[in-house]
Amino acid sequence: MALPKRFPDRDEIAAVRAEAELLDLDTEGSSARRLAGRVLARRDLGKLMFLDLVDRSGRIQLIVRPDEVGTIDLDLGDIVGVEGVAAKSRRGEPSLAVRSLQLLAKIRAPLPDTFHGITDVEQRYRRRYLDLLMNEESRREAIVRSRIVAESRAYLDEAGFVEVETPILQPRYGGGFAEPFVTRSNLLDMDLYLRIADELYLKRLIVGGLEKVYELSKDFRNEGYSYKHSPEFTQLEWYEAYADYRDTMARAEELVERVADATIGGTKVVFRGHDVDLAPPWQRLRFADALDAAGIWTRDSDELRAKLDEKGVDTSHDKTWAQLLDHAYSSFVEPELIQPTIVFDWPIEMSPFARTTDGDDTLVERFEAVVSGMEFCNAFSELNDSEEQSQRFAMQEAEREAGDVTAEAGDPEFVEALTYGMPPTGGIGIGIDRLAMVLTGRDTIRETILFPLLRERG
Repeated sequence: MALPKRFPDRDEIAAVRAEAELLDLDTEGSSARRLAGRVLARRDLGKLMFLDLVDRSGRIQLIVRPDEVGTIDLDLGDIVGVEGVAAKSRRGEPSLAVRSLQLLAKIRAPLPDTFHGITDVEQRYRRRYLDLLMNEESRREAIVRSRIVAESRAYLDEAGFVEVETPILQPRYGGGFAEPFVTRSNLLDMDLYLRIADELYLKRLIVGGLEKVYELSKDFRNEGYSYKHSPEFTQLEWYEAYADYRDTMARAEELVERVADATIGGTKVVFRGHDVDLAPPWQRLRFADALDAAGIWTRDSDELRAKLDEKGVDTSHDKTWAQLLDHAYSSFVEPELIQPTIVFDWPIEMSPFARTTDGDDTLVERFEAVVSGMEFCNAFSELNDSEEQSQRFAMQEAEREAGDVTAEAGDPEFVEALTYGMPPTGGIGIGIDRLAMVLTGRDTIRETILFPLLRERG
């Protein structure tokens, strides 16, 4: 449809409302304003018609005189373009007094209840366009998530990092404990994997001399949904040469504080029923100390299994000491951490890419950040010795043979890259979906993903 006038492609409703707020009841703005949006309410009062026009910047009342603008065949949900001047209604409502109106798109299906919106959760996910259309809060949260990504980029760009892209289709998968999605290349006649993490490729770039790199990426793990897990998710990973996990702790705190200030106007949020303050410094807690305080720290597999069984934990699927320990941590430590907490110095068996601590070679320089019982980032002082990395892969292979199907499969080409020397490096992965959960106060990850993966209907 050819448009006779140029309608705005920016957030104009908020600007018109601000102008109208300054007017007296019996005056109108002097300059013509053009708006476009969707009609979501209509009230006919004699010679006047009042419409509510909505765009992503908000809602404004239109005052329409049909005898001036002509015959109007409007349904709720129609998209219109209007021209007029800022005004106030007799009740003081900021408005636009319409001088001309054009229908830009006709709705062909009835809208859901314009007051209650879509209340069925599954329908909100399947028909996200209607959820966004009817629910101002959903639109706001979608914009918050977008700004989280933009502000994270701005922080890292200003800090001298280089944004890069690494392969989504990989001949080997690695960088995390997860089962991959498998696909097939007809051209190469080989199986390929959707990446589960970006780590091993990003560290190749550190070897290559880029020194400070980051990637905002879609990653994929062939696992079920939980309130904090999605098979497809967005992750921010960065790697910084000549830094360690203490440097990365400080940078993670700075980034989260900046993102919170820029997106929600502060660091205080309500998440999973708790009042939380994301302002640094965050609490620090050693992994072993946390488990010891819970009465379950031991390096003996049988003893650990007995302790968990005694506490009513089902350990039938835990085949190795590392799996038992992870189960113990997720059951008795993580849920108790409400304010932002950095849990650091993890067992080497649980961290195949981290450098060992100076004081204990059974522990590595790794940390996770937890808030309201949910981990949202994982970081290391990266292991940079090729021989030791090869040994760690062998250790992970032993874990796989013992029954842990998510253990690292190994990557000889990554080991080869390390033989050329990688400087001491700090690296981290931050779950963008989870950070969005925290900043919007949502209890499930599906709320922060515009189109979550769902089963087919029926």
